[in-house]
Amino acid sequence: MTRAAHHWSCFGPTDRRHWLRLGGLSLGALTTGLNPTLNLLRAAERVGQADRDFSVILFWANGGPSHIDLFDLKPQAPLEIRGPFRPIPTSVPGIEITEALPKLATLANRYTIVRSLHHERLEHSGGTHRFLTGYSSRQANLQDAESPEIGAIVAERLQRPDSQIPTFVANTKLYGSGPGYLGPAYAPYMPNPNPQTSTGNNVYDPVPIYKTGSNEADVLGLTADGVATLRKRADLLDRLETFRQDVDSQGATAFQEYQRQAVTMLASPRTRDAFDLTREPDATRRNYGDTHFGRSLLTCRRLVEAGVRFVQCQANYRLRPETGRTSNWDDHSVNSHIFDAYQEKLPSLDQSMSALIADLYDRGLDGHVLFLFCGEFGRTPRIAYQDPSGRPGRDHWSRAMSVLLAGGGLRMGQVIGATNARAEEPIDRAMDSNCLLATLYHRFGIDPTHHYHDQFGRPLPLLPQGEPIRELV
Repeated sequence: MTRAAHHWSCFGPTDRRHWLRLGGLSLGALTTGLNPTLNLLRAAERVGQADRDFSVILFWANGGPSHIDLFDLKPQAPLEIRGPFRPIPTSVPGIEITEALPKLATLANRYTIVRSLHHERLEHSGGTHRFLTGYSSRQANLQDAESPEIGAIVAERLQRPDSQIPTFVANTKLYGSGPGYLGPAYAPYMPNPNPQTSTGNNVYDPVPIYKTGSNEADVLGLTADGVATLRKRADLLDRLETFRQDVDSQGATAFQEYQRQAVTMLASPRTRDAFDLTREPDATRRNYGDTHFGRSLLTCRRLVEAGVRFVQCQANYRLRPETGRTSNWDDHSVNSHIFDAYQEKLPSLDQSMSALIADLYDRGLDGHVLFLFCGEFGRTPRIAYQDPSGRPGRDHWSRAMSVLLAGGGLRMGQVIGATNARAEEPIDRAMDSNCLLATLYHRFGIDPTHHYHDQFGRPLPLLPQGEPIRELV
């Protein structure tokens, strides 16, 4: 990939070929191309029926965090199950979490843990697709979603043509995620994406959603001049050229209006300032931590305050080489020593997540901003030792997982559901993971029975099944 350097001083009419040379800017998908149907222009008609305030920060532990080592510990289980971490009490009597998250333990009245979600997909991209779209994909190791992920649906349902900030923002694409049949206009705005994140590669460095001073996130869509320096995808021109007749059939006026809205949004001070952490007091930045986790979550908070409705950010961490080769939570023994990896990254996670949760409440955002920490599934209760070194790991496990939620105007300070003595499967309040999606759609004011038509013209509801979690709403 190369970086284009064009000067753009006018938002006036531009022919289609010049627009493609500028990088294929779109309201929802700066780096993923252009939706030729231009159906964003109808978005304002839908907003009035939805909750105008609710927003979500999804801190996505891609790879699958271990529920039995974080939020659903089983200290009485056999040694080959329980691992080395012990549970500690929290500020809410009866709720225990891992000893490796002591700061988070003091805030239990401000979050809820759901321990009984499950689904049927065991591979990363299929699990991500199932968790974030509600549909089981036909393909196993898919890079791009067949059905739209929740962030794309939020963008399609709630995006306003007059908005000065994107509706859906992410640091990079998730493996198996995307807007599906809604088209690339509803993919997230990604300031500096890494295409490896959508390939199953699990050794890439954490991708910043914040400005670093050394990468394209400092200019990519964050200044008026930066709009014209968008990083072009290698296949962008070819892909958009195949849409020529569809685009042309929409008429030049609609195309130019779409173009004007996109550039206005990304050149706006509101968007630019939301990514600028230098506007935060030094004490706040220290509280979150001068780390990838800390800078990411502080930027996420600034984005929702600025009006972004769905922020999706990978919770990745670069381990020491002797601990593991991965930067995600795919803690097979061949990838990392799972317990050493947790000893490395959990202190940073503890500081940053605790700072964000406290900040949401202290700033009065807890009524309409929901923070979620989860991944596509959990990890096997039984510890595995496949690596020749004999180090421990845990494998994929979708029969049980834990999700942490904070704020969002929901009922906090509780644990919902329970698993058996080995954390293998739910024994109380077993719920399809779609129930979490149904809860989010409920808070957004989006009807999950609303039907779209896929690329084959078939009517498909937002969710095929799932009810809001009653203990939360």
